[in-house]
Amino acid sequence: MVLTSVEELERLIQVPKEFEGLEFKAARKSYSGDDLLDYCVAIANEGGGKLVLGVTDKPPRSVCGTPAINDPGKMQEKIYNTLHFDVRIEVVPHPDGRVVICHIPARPLATPLHRDGRYLTRSGEVLRAMSTERLREIMAEGKGDWLTHVAREDCSATDVVRLLDTQAYYDLKGEPYPTSQGAVIQRFQSEKFIDEDRDGYLIRNLGAILYAKKLEEFEGLTRKGPRVLVYDGPDKLNKSRVFAPGTKGYVVGFAGLVDFISAQIPINELMGVLREEVKMFPDRMIRELVANALIHQDFNETGTSVTIEIFSDRMEITNPGRSIISPDRFIDEYQSRNEKLADVMRRMGICEEQGKGVDQVISLAEVCQLPPPDWRIGERHTTAIVFAHKPFEEMDSNERVRATYQHCVLRYLMNERMNNQSLRERFDLSDEKTELVSGIISDAIRQGRIRLENPGRTSRRYAKYVPHWA
Repeated sequence: MVLTSVEELERLIQVPKEFEGLEFKAARKSYSGDDLLDYCVAIANEGGGKLVLGVTDKPPRSVCGTPAINDPGKMQEKIYNTLHFDVRIEVVPHPDGRVVICHIPARPLATPLHRDGRYLTRSGEVLRAMSTERLREIMAEGKGDWLTHVAREDCSATDVVRLLDTQAYYDLKGEPYPTSQGAVIQRFQSEKFIDEDRDGYLIRNLGAILYAKKLEEFEGLTRKGPRVLVYDGPDKLNKSRVFAPGTKGYVVGFAGLVDFISAQIPINELMGVLREEVKMFPDRMIRELVANALIHQDFNETGTSVTIEIFSDRMEITNPGRSIISPDRFIDEYQSRNEKLADVMRRMGICEEQGKGVDQVISLAEVCQLPPPDWRIGERHTTAIVFAHKPFEEMDSNERVRATYQHCVLRYLMNERMNNQSLRERFDLSDEKTELVSGIISDAIRQGRIRLENPGRTSRRYAKYVPHWA
């Protein structure tokens, strides 16, 4: 029985681009049963949707017709026997040809679907295996946010004040400390740091991870404290000193943690009219990078924590969990898996307003004439890397292009545009280096990192550039 009208099909065809729940395939001659089963699994894993056969997949789409799935009832039975979930298949007799629509349900909560052990999802126009992190996220569904889990039960009001640094909360907010313990408890309840529990109170992970006087007082939180490793040279083959200064909650111990890291940063001697000793990285940069790592970590990762590694020529800050968004969009986009924690840390003045931390880091790198920061995504972690000062001549082509892209994005976010002059200033180069900088811009365009704002203009002298996604 046809449930989708020709008019409804036409509306589907006009969708600007394929989204997570919609896939078009021309299938002019046939369509593989194996491919159909794989797409059913992938689309179900993404929340369900439609696989439409007999429509071209490149906009502007058009109906081309398909002979695929000549027996929808039999194919529905095969899908159920193979994948163990129902897919409804219907045929729409469009005037331009036969169209087949497979209506695919969403997977069950906390249950990733697979075919022959392959947990599939889509990546552009192809299918790929689901990442380990994504599998863990799905299987953790229904368990609630880690920050809402209970860190300690059966606490009296006195225990709460003994275990959590309530004074720090009011000090950072610039408010006087209440005269009654009850007012403190009420405020911490309103922040969802604690809740009533039988005859007393329970402390949630959010309250403990932010305000614990000692993380070791809470089971499972000791390993959530950040670690600092200091190496004697540029690699891990050299001797390292390991420190674990993060013994307090993130809010309570943040200032001390940043001061500790800053004290370990090597000193560079700059030669000029007068010799000047400066730290490899400004404290503001350290502050933003550490705050970002704490905020964006995946607390469901066990046996690991935020780690700050200091080498003779760089600093690497790693947080557990694969980034939710592409590193290329860290500058202009923001998405946190721990928004409540981020909100508290912003209100406490520990980090920048939403989406501004990475901007600050890159701006500081430009002001201090440092190589462009880099962000690298591993299977279970995300690493931010900042580098010691390096003359332009010693930067390789990748660093120059990355700096160009970052500079272009910063200008775009300030409602300005990158040009040859602004990029020369970023690299601290004279006007005589105009042609050299033009070559770097050309490399960035070829690599798809930036583009001309106005392709119709032929003059490179007055050319302006924007990020590739603008």
